[in-house]
Amino acid sequence: MSAPQVSSSTNPPRQEAAEIEQLGARFAEVRQAVGSVIFGQGDVVEQALTAILAGGHVLLIGVPGLGKTLLVETLGRVLGLTERRVQFTPDLMPADILGSEILEESESGQRAFRFIKGPIFTQLLMADEINRASPRTQSALLQGMQERRVSVAGEYHDLPHPFHVLATQNPLEQEGTYPLPEAQLDRFLMQIDVRYPGRDAERDILLHTTGNGVNRAKQVFTAEKLEAAQAAVRSIPVGESVVEAILNLVRLGRPEETDVEEIRNHVAWGPSPRASQALMMAVRAHAALDGRSSPSIDDVIKLAKPILRHRMALHFSAHSEGLTIDGLIERLCEGL
Repeated sequence: MSAPQVSSSTNPPRQEAAEIEQLGARFAEVRQAVGSVIFGQGDVVEQALTAILAGGHVLLIGVPGLGKTLLVETLGRVLGLTERRVQFTPDLMPADILGSEILEESESGQRAFRFIKGPIFTQLLMADEINRASPRTQSALLQGMQERRVSVAGEYHDLPHPFHVLATQNPLEQEGTYPLPEAQLDRFLMQIDVRYPGRDAERDILLHTTGNGVNRAKQVFTAEKLEAAQAAVRSIPVGESVVEAILNLVRLGRPEETDVEEIRNHVAWGPSPRASQALMMAVRAHAALDGRSSPSIDDVIKLAKPILRHRMALHFSAHSEGLTIDGLIERLCEGL
């Protein structure tokens, strides 16, 4: 992730403030359109939209049947993005994602290689059960996520703009899987935990998805407008108090630097500077979703878990004492 432009000003020009307010109104339409299909997952939708608006990728963790695939399809339709899905399996090869070169012969007998693009050449890619593929295949995808281009046979091929990966992972069935290494997890802007819906939301799911008619979300955005919105987000100024809150939160999560006893004793490794960058971009995007021209410390607190939970690891002693990453992040947020 490239370093964002930081500003300590909290009073943007009126024109920029009006643009952000208008952007918030447009994304209110996006949320409404997504909510007509996805029930009971308001926080998940909000966090996913925040990550996309910030230009990042998302790792969705949840048991089967919670609508993760439907969420990705709906986001692609509402935002006007081309969308593809790849089911990750142990026998999936890098070429199955990136594409490959084939040898063709013309009518005159001349032979030449032609590159056939793989499914990664899309604007919104769903990597379903990413931890079922081999590390080699995972790395091929994660290179594209980081560099926005892929290398095949020594040649680079640029990916479409915008480009986002929404990967899913099942937390239950771990046999025959290849967990993502810490360095690769760090490439995801957020890890969003998808939980069971509430009773009323599950009732809505029953009533709206088991009849003859199936709701289809309407398109609200286009890829070009989304790129413009992402550029506008990067221009949002961040107040000094918010910058300090981000730095304090991330640095306190590192066992080598913290004065929080639980972190020092139970955390194996903490968040890198990429976490600070991710929080900076995410709080800007979250403010823009609400039509606010400046993020607040409340944005930092609200986004701390999805930004940090996959960038920290616990010692075994923490598990034996019943500690969790989310619980420790809450503890850190109390001091902001």
